[in-house]
Amino acid sequence: MPFRSHLLRGHSSHCLAVKCVGLTPRSRRAPTATRASPGTAKAIIVRSGAYTLRCRARLTSNVRLRKNPMLQDRSNLLLAGTAVLVALLVWSGLHPYDRATWLMEVAPIFIAVPILFATYRTFPLTSLLYFLIFWHAAVLMLGGTYTYARVPLGFQIADLLGIHRNPYDKIGHFFQGFVPALAAREILHRGGYVKGEKMLAFLVVCVVLAISATYEFIEWGAALALGQGADEFLGTQGDPWDTQSDMFFALLGAISSLVLLSGVHNRQMATVAKSAT
Repeated sequence: MPFRSHLLRGHSSHCLAVKCVGLTPRSRRAPTATRASPGTAKAIIVRSGAYTLRCRARLTSNVRLRKNPMLQDRSNLLLAGTAVLVALLVWSGLHPYDRATWLMEVAPIFIAVPILFATYRTFPLTSLLYFLIFWHAAVLMLGGTYTYARVPLGFQIADLLGIHRNPYDKIGHFFQGFVPALAAREILHRGGYVKGEKMLAFLVVCVVLAISATYEFIEWGAALALGQGADEFLGTQGDPWDTQSDMFFALLGAISSLVLLSGVHNRQMATVAKSAT
């Protein structure tokens, strides 16, 4: 028999969305229904006629938001942050130094933002991670607008350090390790895939290095496909060890993230877990 959706209203004022998960033949008896306490997902057995309907109830997202104002406030902040991010993205794409380079540099933003929106209700991330993702996106947009070898901030840092090479690309690769490290840590920890802080840290570093290596493969493919046209995207600036140093800075970013933010991250993950129940 096909699944059906029903709506039960108990003595409380909360409305429970009930999804039917099965039918079992029963003897004829008066229809009865068990009550489920608000805020929990419990099996509700509805006996009607010759069938027993086994259903699972869950509060709708609107009820959860009404019960937890903190979630509503955080949603508003995320919407505001998204609006700012979109405005910056539009600004960065108005007059980039090289349009093809801009598209390749900001492509991760076009991929990540829809995923974050699609998973917000089923797997909301910590505020810390959303905040860092925003700044990582800003780093990507700035590099895409000027190209990494021409970002003015990089020239200022080069003058300060007394070096001839624009180091902004190393800032980008540092963020490439710093932010994905927390993302991998949150997914592995909250998903219950790893137990133990040491193993978690080890796997996070492995994931970051895998991401960094994949990005270098993409740069290699762009160089083969576009030839000289990929120079702005590669941003090697004549450094024969650019690939290795890029991965090294991603590694430094991952280690720095784990050392500096693990404690705060753990507390925020605990808060998110409590608000989801």
